[in-house]
Amino acid sequence: MKTIDFILASASPRRQALLKQIGYTFKTQPSHVHEPAFTGSSPAPYAMELASLKATEIAKLYPQSLILGADTIVVIGNEVLGKPSDEASAREMLNLLSGQFHEVITAYTLQVADLDINEDHYVSTRVHFKTLKAHEIGKYIASGSPFDKAGGYGIQDYSSIFVDHIEGCFYNVVGLPLADFNSKMQQLLARHALILK
Repeated sequence: MKTIDFILASASPRRQALLKQIGYTFKTQPSHVHEPAFTGSSPAPYAMELASLKATEIAKLYPQSLILGADTIVVIGNEVLGKPSDEASAREMLNLLSGQFHEVITAYTLQVADLDINEDHYVSTRVHFKTLKAHEIGKYIASGSPFDKAGGYGIQDYSSIFVDHIEGCFYNVVGLPLADFNSKMQQLLARHALILK
């Protein structure tokens, strides 16, 4: 068995909290890779590409460590919603999601460069918003919460009152599908005879 460092290639406080919630010890080294715009027709491969780019950037710096890169996107119709750039774009996104189903895809990549380990995974969750009132959207935007979140909302904060139905993993919407991630992680560690430090 070989012991190995585990590094999260993200500054996301939500992903850090989720990993701690299920007992993982890790270091944090945020990726600053340029994220290309979505131009294709299939959102899941796009999300996996983003997660892989993040992991690869940090794996080059720490080739002997196990790197986790992840990315969450919000999809409605054929449109991928990123993080809103200002109040107007946040309002536009929330109005678009109002009264509709949308899909939240979190992709994650596990890499160890020196061992040629490179695994890509993703999980999709369907989320439905109730019809939102203008004052609810305004209050949420005024809180500043939408601006670091794909689709302009975080299901774990005030916008939880927007969600009236969910199909799939709740934690996937927060930023990491815990059951799926833990299962894939434990399989990887067993397959390569690794133990996290």
